[in-house]
Amino acid sequence: MDTIVRTRAGMVSGAVEGGAHVFRGVPFAAPPVGRNRFRAPQAVEPWRGVREAHNFGARPLQPETPAAMQAMVPDPSVTGDDCLNLNIWTPAPDGARRPVMVWIPGGAFEVGSGASYDGSRFARDGVVCVTINYRVGASGFIFFAPGEANFGLLDQVAALAWVRDNIAAFGGDPDNVTVFGESAGAMTIGALLAMPAARGLFRRAILESGGPSTVMSAATGVKTARALAAKLGVQPTRETMAAVPLDRFLAAQTALKDDILADPDPERWGGEVVASLMPFHTVADGEVMPAAPIARIAAGASADVDVICGSNTDDWKLFVVANGLLGVSDEIVSGPVATHGFKSLAAYGLDPAKALAVYRATSPRASAADVLAAVETDWWCRMPAIRLAEARLNATGATYMYEFAWPSPVGGGLMGACHALEIPFVFDTLDKGAQQMVGPLLGEAPPQALADAMHKAWVAFAATGDPGWPRYDAPRRATMRFDTASRVVDDPRAWERALWGGVR
Repeated sequence: MDTIVRTRAGMVSGAVEGGAHVFRGVPFAAPPVGRNRFRAPQAVEPWRGVREAHNFGARPLQPETPAAMQAMVPDPSVTGDDCLNLNIWTPAPDGARRPVMVWIPGGAFEVGSGASYDGSRFARDGVVCVTINYRVGASGFIFFAPGEANFGLLDQVAALAWVRDNIAAFGGDPDNVTVFGESAGAMTIGALLAMPAARGLFRRAILESGGPSTVMSAATGVKTARALAAKLGVQPTRETMAAVPLDRFLAAQTALKDDILADPDPERWGGEVVASLMPFHTVADGEVMPAAPIARIAAGASADVDVICGSNTDDWKLFVVANGLLGVSDEIVSGPVATHGFKSLAAYGLDPAKALAVYRATSPRASAADVLAAVETDWWCRMPAIRLAEARLNATGATYMYEFAWPSPVGGGLMGACHALEIPFVFDTLDKGAQQMVGPLLGEAPPQALADAMHKAWVAFAATGDPGWPRYDAPRRATMRFDTASRVVDDPRAWERALWGGVR
């Protein structure tokens, strides 16, 4: 039997699945097409009658996932105009005030949708779980001028405002909202912590393998916008860009990234784009994002928000293996240039000899590929998490640190505890096998006890602000290491943290 709920824009009907009431493809903003294509999200047009919410809505404009990655990143949705939608799993739309968790998907600011995730186990455990879409790529992060930027972040703000205004009807507490996300999703949460427009829309935040350190200046944003406009043969204004057909626009965006990979010249593209190899991501435009997020957080932005941040032990091994770099040499890793889209020790500003010695201090047999993966993991994920925690040492809200350390058994352990591997443990969906995010990396018998522990900690944090281990502080730096035997570790790999001081 369908479940009908009234939202401010109209009534929606969902389905009961396994004890949870599920609503899919509910719009939180108008389609970003026509004159709305490069503008802040606009209000949904109200509808009459009951709108069916049984199927996932469209996903934002993005390249097709390569066939080799489709098993790793399942997405039942298809690209379409009405893409600013969200999905809800709730124990019951009964007016109870339950904790709310809003998942912001990752995807390198280029791909991704909320349809790739299953929030049913959060609903089972008394949480209203919401997964959202937001504009990605140039559609969401091209820079035109101060205030005309970061449309993808503004989409997230609009989704959170929708939650504030409507979630009570679905059994959620609008005053107890936790945002959580992974990779680019976590990076955008780092931005939300610093955004004036997001103030008061969430009480807690969980950042998995990403932080507020990945941001570009307005000057770099101008360079990439002009480069894309040149490929399209138009002026770099939102009016001219909006007139470009979608397929041509997407092809030019893809070609621009190929150019950056082929010639990663900081003078041509800007240092932030060369470091991240992401031509479109959060811009410190001066208005939507007044300054670099980490600086605003250190100055007290979102100081009252409770935060969990952390990373996986071997985040970037996934990409080292996927890019065929297992045989990379010490000379490449420590040399002056990048290779296959990876930066070298010298290119990151590290002293190569010192860095190699530090990374091999506890693992003398580490290959050059192991060192490369560790360097990239630190730059992308671990150091941003630590810097976020350090920026909040005087915050009134609590800060907690974690590390996910369970290694994938696939390929004899080549992947280690790689990027995104924690997601099915957080969502407690191990029983869904390969048909889920990174499912093929779980092996035949992933440890359910680890999923029980991690999922329980996320639920407890959303409900109470306490995941069950000590807060992060400067003297101790307590970190919960999740593994088959989880335990708190104080200041893990302090020598690596010291190595990156002043660099990342």
